[in-house]
Order: sequence, then structure tokens, then C-alpha cells
Amino acid sequence: MKACFHSIQYVFLDRDGVINRKPPEGAYISHWSGFHFLPGAESAIATLNRSGRRVIVVSNQRGIALGYYTAADVQALHARLQEHLGAHGAKIDAFYYCPHDKEQCDCRKPGPGLFRQAFRDFPEASPASSLMIGDSLSDIEAASRLGIHSILIHGDPETRKPGADEAATLADAVSGSLFQAVEECLS
Repeated sequence: MKACFHSIQYVFLDRDGVINRKPPEGAYISHWSGFHFLPGAESAIATLNRSGRRVIVVSNQRGIALGYYTAADVQALHARLQEHLGAHGAKIDAFYYCPHDKEQCDCRKPGPGLFRQAFRDFPEASPASSLMIGDSLSDIEAASRLGIHSILIHGDPETRKPGADEAATLADAVSGSLFQAVEECLS
């Protein structure tokens, strides 16, 4: 993996497949009981926090549009996530999620909308000072379209979305986990 991003101040993370175990394709995480942290994720986020970087989650939540859960369910899950991270000396600085179905908006990754919202809320952030860590082609494409560096998490082959090989060639680096990416590229 060799790429280093020491000048990065804003780390954008996809949620499912980066912070927590991704469900099988077509399944959705709607409640805290279905949220299972990947090994080392809490520690990696704490390391980013201690380094003075902002940690921002950007996540497609199509399950809202499909009626599987509500925006309030996502917000409740994120509140529990923050509570859990707090017990590990870590925190997420902001959460942005797209509640729409495919091709209904510009906020669904690979669209730029979630990042633009974050750049409005964090005016000192820019593509040059940001890094996207994701596990899918849409994560890496979104970063690439905005000129943001990226790391692909090449997670569990059983839950990997189509396009992982293309994402690996498009990303600046590839890692096995968030923990590994932070240890090798951001610490």
C-alpha cells in the first residue's frame, strides 16, 4: 500500500464495510442490533481523532427510499455509534447520508452531494485536504470526480460489491481494513 497522506486533515469514511461489517447485497442495517464493528475500527477512528483530523461519515442509505427503515432510524443508529465510539475515546465529527434511490439526486455516491454538504459545513475543508476511505466503486469514483485522494478497503470477498477490481485501480491505495489504512497511511 505505500501511499502516505500526512497532510490530510479531513477523512471521509463510508460506513458499511469500512466501520462495520457490511451486510450481504440487498440487505440493510436498520438498527443498532445489526451493527457490528470491524476489528480495529474504533481504534483507527480514535487515532485519527488524536492526530487532529476531522472524521466524517458519508453513506448511501437507499433503505430509506425502499421503505426498510426511516431517517430517524439512521439518526438513532448514528447516535448509538457515537456513544459506542465515545467509550473508546473516539468520535465522528459529522454524518452525511443519502436517503434516495438510485438516480434520484446528486447526493448518492458516486455523486458529489454529500461531500459538497460537508465542504459547506466545514469551509476550511477542500478536496486537497481530504481523503475518502471506502469499500466500493461508488466511494472511489465520488472521490476521484472531486479530486479527493482515496483508499479502497478490500474487505470480505463475500460482501464485496461488483466493481471492486476497477475501484482498486482507481484508488490511490488499497488496504485490508480501516485499521490497516490508518496505521500505514495516516499515523
